[in-house]
Amino acid sequence: MTLSEFNALPPAMAQEKLMDCCGCERWAATVSAQRPFADANALFEAADHSWRNLERADWLEAFSQHPQIGEKAATGSESHRRWAAGEQSGARDAAEDVKLRMAEGNRSYFEKFGYIYIVCATGKSAEEMLALLEDRLHNDPARELPIAAEQQRQITRLRLQKMLVGEQTS
Repeated sequence: MTLSEFNALPPAMAQEKLMDCCGCERWAATVSAQRPFADANALFEAADHSWRNLERADWLEAFSQHPQIGEKAATGSESHRRWAAGEQSGARDAAEDVKLRMAEGNRSYFEKFGYIYIVCATGKSAEEMLALLEDRLHNDPARELPIAAEQQRQITRLRLQKMLVGEQTS
């Protein structure tokens, strides 16, 4: 989809496309309401600004739309499921011990923070994602939430780029 096509969508359809990129309704409505965008950078800046001005509950809503690292995406649109699978491709071929440690780390993370481990997985190996997870488990909740939110912002930026070029598989 081009930026012009996105700008021309009815509000509900624009919000639906944005929800594929970040599963937070307030964020999608806020970004959609700022259309038309002059260029992709204007969209990215609006998306970043809107994300950074959300509240904890909004961030948690977005986090809840992700599968855990190493698990298959089961919900969302076809684009969302494909993007999530592509982003986590580094975890697919991981050694069994890494997969087991990741699963245990995911459980520990959820127990400690109350939401799933969010990492911008694009381009990272399973071992890298696991090392980041194990390191972040040492954070206290006040320190971890902004880190997870920044990871979500990075994921969202990549997905917005994919939305604009129509890429569905990585």
